[in-house]
This record gives sequence, C-alpha cells and structure tokens, in this order.
Amino acid sequence: MTNSATEVVRAREFRAAPPALSISGVTKVFGQRDTRTVALQEVNLDVAPGEFVTVVGASGCGKSTLLNLVARLDQPTEGKLDVNGQVAFMFQEATLLPWLTARRNIELALRLHGVPRSERSGRAEELLETVRLGGMADKRPHELSGGMRQRVALARVLAQEAQVVLMDEPLGALDAMTRDHMHDEIERVWEKHQFCVLFVTHNMREAVRLADRVILMSSSPGRVKLDQRITIPRPRRIDSAEVAELASELTEALREEVAAHVA
Repeated sequence: MTNSATEVVRAREFRAAPPALSISGVTKVFGQRDTRTVALQEVNLDVAPGEFVTVVGASGCGKSTLLNLVARLDQPTEGKLDVNGQVAFMFQEATLLPWLTARRNIELALRLHGVPRSERSGRAEELLETVRLGGMADKRPHELSGGMRQRVALARVLAQEAQVVLMDEPLGALDAMTRDHMHDEIERVWEKHQFCVLFVTHNMREAVRLADRVILMSSSPGRVKLDQRITIPRPRRIDSAEVAELASELTEALREEVAAHVA
C-alpha cells in the first residue's frame, strides 16, 4: 500500500497515558465440537484516551462480536480486555423508547447514571443543545427524522459520561446527506468531550473520514490484518481526494483479504 494519502503532518497527537482500552490475545469461540465457530482469534489492540478508531472488514469477521466483548455483553474464550473507565454503546438503530420524549429518553440515561432528579431536566436540555436539537425536547421519536433520533442517541451517550464509546454502524440506516451531517456532529462532540471511540462500519470512506486509525479485520476467524494510522488533517470531507485515495487503497487491501479467504 502506498503512503501518498497519509504523508501529512498529523493535526493532533495523543498524550502519553495508559490505554483507555486494551485488548490482549482475545479469542472468541461459539459452540462446541461440530458446531464450533472461531469468531475472533488472538486479537490485540490498544486504544488511547481520546483516540477515534474505526473497524472495517467483511461481513462475519467479528466486528460486532468485538464490541460486545468490550461492552461486557459477552466474555472472551481466551485473552484479556482492560477498559479504563465507563463504556457507552451507540447502536445502528437509535433504540429510543417510543413512548418517551427526547428529553425523557435522555433523563432515563441520567437517572441510571445516578444524576439527582432535580438536575435531570436541565441537564437533558443542555445535552440536546450540545447535539443541536434545542427546541426538540418534547418531541417523541416518531416525530423526529432518522438523523435527529441518532442525535438523541448521541446525547444519551453523553449523559453517561463514558470514557469509551462503542458505535456499531450507527449511521448505516441514514441517507448519504444525513450521514454526512452526522459525521460532522459526531466529530464535533468527540473533539469537545475527548472520549475514545471504537466505531464499526462497512463504509471505507466513512472509516477514513472519521478515524485516527483504521483497523482492517481478516475474515473468519477475525484478526487484526492491518492497523493504518490516518494523518490527513482535520477537518476532513468524505468526498475529498485524500480521503477517497486512502479509502480506495484500504478497499483494495480488503478485497485481497476476502479473495484469499475465499480461495
């Protein structure tokens, strides 16, 4: 792979500190004997505090399984995961409670985070302002567009004050224009709050547009095939020549990996 798209002075550096997330020799096996499937094998990955890492790979390479392990929704068969701080999860669907308003959905997250009742409403309003949904507090999910619902989901993540945020294709169901706006919103909120992000996507341009590093996973079992640092200065545009060039190079690497697996 050429480095023509990445030979740029890096706009931001990460402080020397223990990793926010450390994954060491993690293997995950489902089933036993004849039904045994190795979803992940000896995955090693460190994510620094405040770092934005995107994970790409073919379907079935264990991307979502990896997020589930980090979130403690499942346990690794082998290996170790260390998370320095609280974890919040943002899914492909906003998963808002449909009978609650935007404010109440966020207040529920604040309640679970231990915020006193007297402070919840005001804090929810502040978070809606943060994601540029001021004035929408009393709208229920069905009254909001898909992008707005995902902004409420992002505000709910912020309500948890997490140091590690997991995003499992959170923009996959949105149209291209809304998706582009959400890239800007996620980046703006991330830069302000400085949590680290592990973001799963199938869209290579999206991966390059958002990331400090792109992790390319091998297929079945999932391993870290490539760890590509992105040094294109921010702010980036998804349709810029630099993003398109590097995304093309990484897509070719993914094609080669898929072809080798099929062969």
